Amino acid sequence: MKLISWNVNGIRACHNKGAFTEFLNTISPEILFLQETKLQLDQIPPELDNPNDYYTDWNCAEKKGYSGVALFTKEKPLQIFKEIGIKEFDSEGRVIGAEYEDFLAFGIYFPNGQMSDERLNYKLNFYQAFFDYCQDLQNHYKKPLFISGDYNTAHKEIDLARPKENENVSGFLPVERAWMDKLIDTYNYSDTFRLFNTQADEYSWWSYRARARERNVGWRIDYVLADSLGLPIIKDAFICQQVKGSDHCPVGITLNG
Repeated sequence: MKLISWNVNGIRACHNKGAFTEFLNTISPEILFLQETKLQLDQIPPELDNPNDYYTDWNCAEKKGYSGVALFTKEKPLQIFKEIGIKEFDSEGRVIGAEYEDFLAFGIYFPNGQMSDERLNYKLNFYQAFFDYCQDLQNHYKKPLFISGDYNTAHKEIDLARPKENENVSGFLPVERAWMDKLIDTYNYSDTFRLFNTQADEYSWWSYRARARERNVGWRIDYVLADSLGLPIIKDAFICQQVKGSDHCPVGITLNG
């Protein structure tokens, strides 16, 4: 069973390139989370609304053409989660999650802190609020929990091509990296990709500028984190760098079953 997360940077644009349908047909993940769908419910292409083999659900931002997340799943979930109960976060359409018989899974579009100090604080506050919410879920459901998505932060120097040049850039600031440390050291999540892959040059996002993807000058800012209950059922973790259609590529895990 494959659980995959992909920031499509506009699902309509990705779909119009043919990349999204090709991905669904070739990779065919059992569970797929999308970020930055950038549409409203009445703008969903008909062929992407419950396509063959998939049940879909969407969480759109109140602001048009902005943010938004979606779930494509072959098994209909027991329930869907879209809100953490805080209006300033829920209005931006950043959260979608699902309960299955054996686990919980989320796809999150974490905020980008590059626009201003205000947005950086918003990002850090979102981290706090969302993972507090997850602790409540863990206490209530007592099931394995997987949190995938665009975290908008590269954790360690190995996770971007030019760490020294980006020490003062949002996405690699010490305060952002400290949050990734906290998720692993305090909240006890694991970066699933690093459980199976220790090599450098494995990235999930590239700027559209200066042929960055062609030269593999990228960042690994997309993750699937797993809590301690989830670790025993993970078989593999991977990055699909060959998949085009966005400035991000899909990342995922393979689960037993």
